[in-house]
Amino acid sequence: MDSLIAAAGRALAAGDALGALKRIALRDDPPALALRGIAMAQLGEYPRARELLRRAARGFGAREELARARCVVAEAEVALAMRDLGGSPRALADAALVLESRADRANALQARLIAVRRRLLIGRLDEAASSLAALDASGLPPSLAAVAELAGAEIALRSLRTAQARAALARAFEAAERAGVPALLAEVAEARAALDRCAARSIHAGHEQPLRLDQVEALLLSGALMVDACRRGLRSGERWAPLARRPVLFALLRALAEGWPGDVERNALIANVFRTRRPDETHRARLRVEIGRLRALVAPLADIEATANGFALVPRDGRGVVVLMPPIDGDQASLLALLADGAAWSTSALALALGDSQRTVQRALVELEADGQVRAIGRARAQRWLAPPLIGFTTILLLPAALSSE
Repeated sequence: MDSLIAAAGRALAAGDALGALKRIALRDDPPALALRGIAMAQLGEYPRARELLRRAARGFGAREELARARCVVAEAEVALAMRDLGGSPRALADAALVLESRADRANALQARLIAVRRRLLIGRLDEAASSLAALDASGLPPSLAAVAELAGAEIALRSLRTAQARAALARAFEAAERAGVPALLAEVAEARAALDRCAARSIHAGHEQPLRLDQVEALLLSGALMVDACRRGLRSGERWAPLARRPVLFALLRALAEGWPGDVERNALIANVFRTRRPDETHRARLRVEIGRLRALVAPLADIEATANGFALVPRDGRGVVVLMPPIDGDQASLLALLADGAAWSTSALALALGDSQRTVQRALVELEADGQVRAIGRARAQRWLAPPLIGFTTILLLPAALSSE
């Protein structure tokens, strides 16, 4: 390893991408290409970074397995930052095994953490939690310790364990300060700020209130009968009745919960659920059928009583009724929530994360763009979507070691 490659590697480990490029910008040998790719990734030039890393991987010979594995890890992290989640994770897993067998523990753990964060982005929370728990985090460099704590905090946040998330973020901040990487400190600060933002809204007896994540957690533990419009179901304590695949029944339940403790008129229910302003006897007959189905479904938790004007939701044991809603309404709320991390997402990655078709996501993005809520960069296959304002950091790219040719 020559002195310029070593100096560039140290600069990248400290987050000084420009300092690294000053040393190797004009070199085309594989180690320099790899470090140039990591530097470009830290500067946000992800397509160029991916191209350089692929050139570097091709340039390393058959005996340079360790260097090629490091390139695979760096490219996987670039894909994560680009929100390109459609590729197979097998190459990353194979690279991690090579790194472990060659005693490059730091980069092997980096590969494992990239896999954990990918699972988080596509909603595989249980897999991400088990993978993170299996990692041996003892003796990690401060930068990787901060990334590991960030992943743990995100798992806790998505599981609504806010106290655990705060503790993990505090440890992440301490590790990021020791690492001295500005982008990593900014990512931790942004994650900590998310705990104090509005995460949901509640409607109780006709009154709407914004909620932070810790307030949502307290509401879930309160034992109230909660109609969850975020996950589409009915919850009371540990009991959960999912209605995500029964949209008509859920719309009826939500309308009744929003009208609690009073009743809701039949015509209002028909207009809300069946989307018609001129109800007739066929609509009223269908309403009776759907109310019967809903009554049987929620029987363990509540009853639905007929009144002179319509129907009323009556919880068992005298519990209150609360409707939990996303911070913004509409089918586009989930899209905006994903784009809020400031990263550039492809439509295929958004479709994978949401579980929708790519065409459905494209239509929603066009509507949001017309309203000025998102913006597109690039064209065709390179097109990516962002939510303004654009945050100046995304995923931390911290492959710290210089990629030598052994």
